Formats: sequence, structure tokens, C-alpha cells
Amino acid sequence: MMGVAYTRRNRVCAILACALVKIAQTTQATRQGAQPVKVRVENRLAQIRKSRGVGASDLARRVNVSRQTIHAIEAGTYVPNTEVALHLARHLEVSVDELFALKEDAAAGPELLSADMLSAEPAVPGQPVRVSQVGSRWVSVPVSALPFYMPEADGIVKSAGRAKGRAQMLVFANDGAARKRLVLAGCDPATGLLTSMVEKSSGVEVVAAGASSRLALHWMVEGKVHIAGSHLEDPKSGEFNLPFLRKQFPGEELTVVTFARWEEGFVVAPGNPKGIQKPEDLARRGTRIANREPGSGSRALLDRLLETAGVETARVFGYNKVAFGHLAAAYTVVTGEADACLATRSAAQAFHLDFVPLHSARYDLVMRRQTAQLPAVQAFLDVLQRAALRRKLEVLAGYDTSTTGAIVM
Repeated sequence: MMGVAYTRRNRVCAILACALVKIAQTTQATRQGAQPVKVRVENRLAQIRKSRGVGASDLARRVNVSRQTIHAIEAGTYVPNTEVALHLARHLEVSVDELFALKEDAAAGPELLSADMLSAEPAVPGQPVRVSQVGSRWVSVPVSALPFYMPEADGIVKSAGRAKGRAQMLVFANDGAARKRLVLAGCDPATGLLTSMVEKSSGVEVVAAGASSRLALHWMVEGKVHIAGSHLEDPKSGEFNLPFLRKQFPGEELTVVTFARWEEGFVVAPGNPKGIQKPEDLARRGTRIANREPGSGSRALLDRLLETAGVETARVFGYNKVAFGHLAAAYTVVTGEADACLATRSAAQAFHLDFVPLHSARYDLVMRRQTAQLPAVQAFLDVLQRAALRRKLEVLAGYDTSTTGAIVM
């Protein structure tokens, strides 16, 4: 504890010393007619104090200062000495760095950055994105607004680039966080359960890019993502993913870990008013479907089911109506745009829809062997072994987690 306190004290002293030096430099520059640079010690004391449910008077008593001192620190009109800063950090159970930081006013506007756009659809100017670095490449992942909240984003699309799949981004701030993120591409609706637990347990931020299995693997071939999710089934052997990986990554060392086994089937309105039970029912007059995009495992499955049933795709109304992702497909049933779609049970559960099971699939997470050795990826893989994640996947998504975390290659 003494060592921790000593380190924190040194850090705060360094911050305060830098501030004094900067102020002195600014004063000297002003005397010489130079444009001054504004420097200040900023703090998050009010935000952290309120999040802990601690009143200003109570905190002042614990730290042995006046309530007015706490308010002055929070307002930025008073910089505390080292002892007070250490006491504040101790009582709020945070590091000094989380309370205080040396900042400079940024005169420049958003940074212009050229990045690969991880989206099955063309870039749209003004679209919010998350930005990450994968190796030496910059990639951006579109984010969608929720019904009541603006999405978390690092910037917006300024314009589509000349090269296909690239775009110019206006990035609000490049603080280094983008270089520490993991980019995971795939179509599993339960990805959010995994990424949220990874961030809470390890601090590693995972940016999920929606993609069909083939597109996710294609992005990994190009070095645009760290991890790709896939549930492609080889119709000859019945094996999932491995036959496709051997063809797509010849000679490369890969690590393949099972996320879960899931059921795929028809997602229909509550009560199944159209009575859809088998592939032949999709060709009935008055029945509309939403299909998944080419390259997805679900579309390939639907094609096999229709072929086995002797139903031509031209007889299925809505076969060419594409929804990008299981949840997007299920949402068309919610809105009444479609009577059915082929998706996972988890997508049906997410929207309280009925589900007609047809097929079981294994969803694997694929990464290069050297990527699997990264500390951030090790933290990611560790979460796959946790019972808490398995319980969530079983209850919220209806997944079979008996092989979750198993290495299959």
C-alpha cells in the first residue's frame, strides 16, 4: 500500500509540476508577444462522487477539507495539493489519474482519417462509426441509433473513398483507445452478451461488425478484423466451418473456438397465424418472407431446405428481400413486412416471436494463431470459459453451451 501511495503521490506531483511549468512558459510567451496556450488540470471529481452516491459535505468530512473546497475543485477553480488528491482518490476508490488529468485546449477540429468500412452496404455521409486499428490498418464499423438514444461513436463518415470499401472519416478525438480494441465480425445475435462481459471483466473493448459468415472470413483474410464468426456447413460432410477454413486459409495457422450451438428455424408472429411449419409453406399464396444476404449460413440453409422440398425460389415471395443479420430479419416479422424468416431462436426470443426449429448449427470464432496470443484476445477467450456467460447464453438466447470455449482447431 505504501508503494501504491508513493507512486500515486509522485504522479500527482508530476502533474502539478507540469502544470506550473506550462503556466510559466505561457506567461513568458505572452510577454514576448506569442499566442498563449491555455493549460489546466481537469478533474472528474463531481462525476465520480455522484456515481458513488457520496454527497459533497460527506466527502469533505472524510478528506478533512471544507465543503466549499470540494465545490471549488469540481468547478475547476482550485487545484488540490498532493495530500488532498490522494485522500480523494482513496475515499472514492479510484486512481488519482481517474480524478485528475493535464489537458490542453485543442484548437483544431475533428481529424480526417481514411479507413476501411466494415459494412455490407455502401458508406453513407453522416453515418456514425466506431474506429479501430487492426495491425497497421484503420477500420470503421457503422453503428445504428437506438429508438431513444444516440449511438456511441468515434466519428462520422465524411465521404466514400475512391477504393471500394473505404471511406473518409471525421474522427472526434484520437486518444489511442482505438488502437487497443478488438474487432469481431459475424452475425451471432448474442455477440453483445459476450462483448459486454469481456469489457466488464478485463477492460478490453470489443467492436462488433455485423457480417455474414463468408464476409466475416473474407475480412479476416484481408486483415481487417481480429476475429471472425462463422456457421458455414459443408453439405457433403455435415462439418461446420473447418472445410471452408482449410480452403480459404491454406497453410495458415488458425485458432478456432466454439462459441455455442444454436437452433435455426422459421421466426414467425406470435401464434404463428400463417401456420408456417415446413419449407413448402413458404410458397403458399399470401405468405411473405425476408431472406438473409448471399454468403450467410442462413441463406445457404434456406436454399438447401427449398431444394430438398422441391420448391423453386421464384415461387417464394420475398426471396430477394434481404435483411442483414438474424435480428434484422426477425425485425421484419415484428413490423409486419414479412410473415417469416429463417433465423436463430435467439432472434425470435429477442422480439418475443414464435419459433419453428428446423436445424442445429455450430457457431465458431476464428482467428489467426498469432492473434490468439495477444493479451487482449487471451482475456476475450478467458470469458468464454466462464459459467456466467454460459448461463446467459442458455437463458437469454436458448443456446447449447456444452461445447462453448472448446478449441476445434
